[in-house]
Amino acid sequence: MDAQTQTQQGPAVEITDAPEASRYEARIDGELAGWADHHRSGDVVEIPHTVVLPEHGGRGVGSALVRYALDDIRARGLRVDPVCPFVASYIERHPEHQDLLADRA
Repeated sequence: MDAQTQTQQGPAVEITDAPEASRYEARIDGELAGWADHHRSGDVVEIPHTVVLPEHGGRGVGSALVRYALDDIRARGLRVDPVCPFVASYIERHPEHQDLLADRA
């Protein structure tokens, strides 16, 4: 599953799963803009760390990345353990994703 979305203030961001690197990656004009590490254990995907490179910060790249990751996890019938504070905060602000939380199974 690949996605392309418009960031809040800037160019479109392309997001893909990079399983060989165990992360979701966000690219703008082909350049790596950020990533969210992920590790799967059974039917739970842990997201321990999310990074947006400073030159791409403040434009919604992180939110687009997390939204993509959560949509992908849902599509695979999995649940999420949002160890990363940014991911946990995103889920708290977006109730439509709260049913994915592993502790709510």
